[in-house]
Amino acid sequence: MFGLSELAVILIVVIAVILAKKGPELARSAGKSARILKAEARAMKKEENEAAADTPPRIIPSETAVPDTGATASGAERPSAPAPERTERTGGTPPQDSRP
Repeated sequence: MFGLSELAVILIVVIAVILAKKGPELARSAGKSARILKAEARAMKKEENEAAADTPPRIIPSETAVPDTGATASGAERPSAPAPERTERTGGTPPQDSRP
C-alpha cells in the first residue's frame, strides 16, 4: 500500500499536470481582472475628486472664515441654532407631523 508521502507526491504531480494545461489561461484572466479593478479604482477616485471640487463652500450668515484654516476670525460670533420645540405627549398618541 501507499504511504502518506507517496500519496502527497502523486497529488503534487496531478496538480502540476492540471496546472500546466490551465495555468496560462488562469493567469491571463487573473491579470485582466486586476487591470479592470485598478482602472475602476482610479475612475472612482477621479469622480470623488471632481465631485469635491464642484461643491461650493457652505456660507453661514454673520460668520467670517479665515482662508485655508476652517476657523472663524477672532471676534466673530457663531450664530446659535434655535432650540427645537418640545411638546409634551399625552396619552399613547404619537405627535402629528405638520409638514405638507
